[in-house]
Amino acid sequence: MKVSAAQIKELRERTGAGLMACKKALREVDGDMDKAIEFLRKKGLAAAAKKAGRIASEGVVTSYIHSNNRVGVLLEINCETDFVGKTEAFHEFARDIAMQIAAMNPDCVRREEMDQAKIESERNILREKALAEGKPEKIVDRIVDGQINKFYSERVLLEQKFVKEDKKKVEDVLKELVAKLGENIQIRRFTRYELGEGLAKKSENFAAEVAAQVASS
Repeated sequence: MKVSAAQIKELRERTGAGLMACKKALREVDGDMDKAIEFLRKKGLAAAAKKAGRIASEGVVTSYIHSNNRVGVLLEINCETDFVGKTEAFHEFARDIAMQIAAMNPDCVRREEMDQAKIESERNILREKALAEGKPEKIVDRIVDGQINKFYSERVLLEQKFVKEDKKKVEDVLKELVAKLGENIQIRRFTRYELGEGLAKKSENFAAEVAAQVASS
């Protein structure tokens, strides 16, 4: 199918993809703009997966302090080159992730970093609870696996819902950035501080306050 220059121009403006990639995408889907965008997105995510093993030692250490000065985050995000590390898209992503951490208080970046003793303890509690509720033993482990995955989705940064667009996970947003910038990008580590954390104090939910502010921004 022949595609017009206007179609190619529109697709480039909406996706940031190259001219030939846009032309090929439009041909593959018979000129359907929405399908072409999805085609390019899938191609980009596949390319992102291939980049994941490349060395990423550049990037930024950034910080976020919530407006009430009661929650703060230090965050390191890596990329392959100093050039990408200075781009607006990279810095915007870093700020969004720092705000995500302030709002959602994850335990770690990826599930492999989770304390396995904590996971086993949680698994045992959930299993005993399911049995006590009369769930058939043959399906208890499957039930518990589902609950553990839900636990990961709440406590692991990459698996959390993205606070600015909750139909996506943080990992999805990261992969989209990799596809856009063309480099391996890794969220390496973070530290979150909450005023008075660990001290006796009145009950206040700062995380909920931060989340509400981020969602409205």
